[in-house]
Amino acid sequence: MSNLPNCPQCGSEYTYEDGSLLVCPECAHEWMPGAESGTEPVEGAKTVKDANGNVLQDGDSVTIIKDLKVKGSSSVLKIGTKVKSIRLIEDGDHNIDCKIDGFGAMKLKSEFVKKA
Repeated sequence: MSNLPNCPQCGSEYTYEDGSLLVCPECAHEWMPGAESGTEPVEGAKTVKDANGNVLQDGDSVTIIKDLKVKGSSSVLKIGTKVKSIRLIEDGDHNIDCKIDGFGAMKLKSEFVKKA
């Protein structure tokens, strides 16, 4: 078995290689091998900021700051709904992928959330 470093964010020992990155399956943190702190952004990656200008990372918890209509449903995500363990994505105009209790898998825009 290879000797990969523990996750710098959560300390998990179950890291694995995915192409040129190391990935933690527990907190979804990705980093370049040899990076001291593991918090440097991946080269070419876009920085995602919340409504207040705070930088968001995979695994962060956020709070919805505006009532949001759910497309294709009569449901509404209420202001103040807490979303845990977000995952940042780069496809389309939505840049947060998450699961919300009571709603399921959703994609959100970072401009409608604030870091918790």
